[in-house]
Amino acid sequence: MKTIAPRTWQLVLLFLAVSGALLAGAVPASAHAALTGSDPKQGAVVATAPEKVSLTFSESVAISDGAVRVLDPAGKRVDDGKVAHPGGTTYAVGLHSGLPDGTFTVSYQVVSADSHPVAGAYTFSIGAPSKTTAVVADQNAGGGVVGGIYGVARYVSYAGFALLVGGAAFVLGCWRRGAGSKPVQRVVVGAWTTLTAATLAMLLMRGSYTGSGKLGDVFDMSLLGQVLQTKTGAALTSRLLLLAAAALFIAVLFGAYAKKNEAIAEEDSDKEGEKERNDLTFGLSLGGAVVAAGLAATWAMAEHASTGLQAGLAMPVDVLHLLAVAAWFGGLTTLLVALYRVPTIEGSAVRRFSRVAFCSVLVLVATGLYQSWRQVGSWSALTGTAYGQLLMVKVGLVVVLVGVAWISRKWTARLTETAAAAPAAEGQVSEVSEEKEPVSVTAGGKGASPERAAQLARQRAAMANAREKRVRDADPHRFGLRRSVLVEAGIAVVLLAVTTVLTSTEPGRTEEEAKSATSAAQAQTGPLSLKLPFDTGGSDGKGTALLEMDPGRTGNNEMHLYIERPNGKAFDVPEVKLALTQEAKKIGPLPVVPDHIATGHWTASGVQIPVAGDWKVALTVRTSDIDQITINKNAKIG
Repeated sequence: MKTIAPRTWQLVLLFLAVSGALLAGAVPASAHAALTGSDPKQGAVVATAPEKVSLTFSESVAISDGAVRVLDPAGKRVDDGKVAHPGGTTYAVGLHSGLPDGTFTVSYQVVSADSHPVAGAYTFSIGAPSKTTAVVADQNAGGGVVGGIYGVARYVSYAGFALLVGGAAFVLGCWRRGAGSKPVQRVVVGAWTTLTAATLAMLLMRGSYTGSGKLGDVFDMSLLGQVLQTKTGAALTSRLLLLAAAALFIAVLFGAYAKKNEAIAEEDSDKEGEKERNDLTFGLSLGGAVVAAGLAATWAMAEHASTGLQAGLAMPVDVLHLLAVAAWFGGLTTLLVALYRVPTIEGSAVRRFSRVAFCSVLVLVATGLYQSWRQVGSWSALTGTAYGQLLMVKVGLVVVLVGVAWISRKWTARLTETAAAAPAAEGQVSEVSEEKEPVSVTAGGKGASPERAAQLARQRAAMANAREKRVRDADPHRFGLRRSVLVEAGIAVVLLAVTTVLTSTEPGRTEEEAKSATSAAQAQTGPLSLKLPFDTGGSDGKGTALLEMDPGRTGNNEMHLYIERPNGKAFDVPEVKLALTQEAKKIGPLPVVPDHIATGHWTASGVQIPVAGDWKVALTVRTSDIDQITINKNAKIG
């Protein structure tokens, strides 16, 4: 059966088309920290000018002076530019004194703990709302042209890592003779070059990616200096240093190690040479494993694994996951290149890689289950968030990939069974081809022109390539394996693109927690009003308490309490007490002792609500010396 090997440019176009289509939906990158509260709140109207503006996020963020700006109705900055961190996930910026009435605009731009930029804006008013001419600068953090290029660079860096680590592991662990193969060398060296270029590009673009989003800021050295002081900047710099060590590893692998393999192939009885090669293999394997783990850690220390639940365990698990991905996908690509571009590859090498791929799948399943639980956490997050839906797509692709890999294992077994006959078949094809090759008497003579000699050299090279191709295509088992591995590689390209999009998508657990926190913070936007019927059990012990709290949000509140008899008339009771408790954050009970100002009317000023959320209101009413009752009711206070 005749087969045509795909050309390099065709593979490149396929790679770019698939990755581009999938990455198109990945930018701008989804923010992984959400604004869950503010003081003053969004849309709030406050009677007097606040001394500061506070922002609360769903997780810790990296924030610098000037990252939070407050603009008056005329668009003039009225903040002091210095961001304070009172504690937790709350950040505040001070305001100038003597602010006029009207609508103020608050804009912010920060970086979440897992390296993704977050930007937004909202308004509040002093005295009464007004028209505003404030204009918020374009917030292209994580988006725009720079965001798109940065997203492609992320994908390319993942692909480069997988090919670099997986290709080198394939040579050392499965096919030592492959160290001297030019096609295999091009795969690994090209992967190193790609990963290095992508890392440099991400480092240069990082400042603009998390800031203005302008292409012109890519080469701003002041921004680069700021990036180097961040967690992501440290990770990218560490990756470049490790790539320098990887360059030395590659030089030894394709230099001294390849030559040692060639020498041993020529002298099968050289036991001393065999021992030297084994020692060199061990040294390269150990050094390569350290460099590979270090490269994987540069992702784990700066992205999803570095923040959130069980970060100390999640980072090493993420390193294992990345190494398993590289061993499988990178080795798979190297095997595919060898099947298409190398005349012969031992069946034992393919069989060894099959075992490596199987072990990699086991590691991927174990680490993937843990990561899925950590990042999703619930069925609702799995089905109702973008991260969960992408995760289900990824799982489906992995299942398909494992199925195709199972078919590849069948072809591997058949190829191994017929491996012994391959050299003989190759020799027969070569002999027949050599007999048919035309021989020119004057080709090597002194009378041959240089042009003619060059033409004959090209003809011989073309015939040699044709002979190699006939040898490769002569084995139907190799053709079958080659076809199934090509399908595996195509699915792997799509799977890697989906994985890259996942790293730029807000985890399902984080999204649900942020929604819950935002809902709690925004649950009460007006004055709080509660109706609390009571019955102390004694004579004249029945009535209703009406509790009002204005403005019903965090900070200072004014409270009014009205006690009425069942017929609706004002009811003076000997004593009323109030306590507020938030059990979720172990705050309280906070006692409130109201002042009696009129028949059936009590009031208290300066009632402090420190945080938003669900509060338990406990009202104690005493109607006689011995008759009293405590009524509990839950209320959401913003």
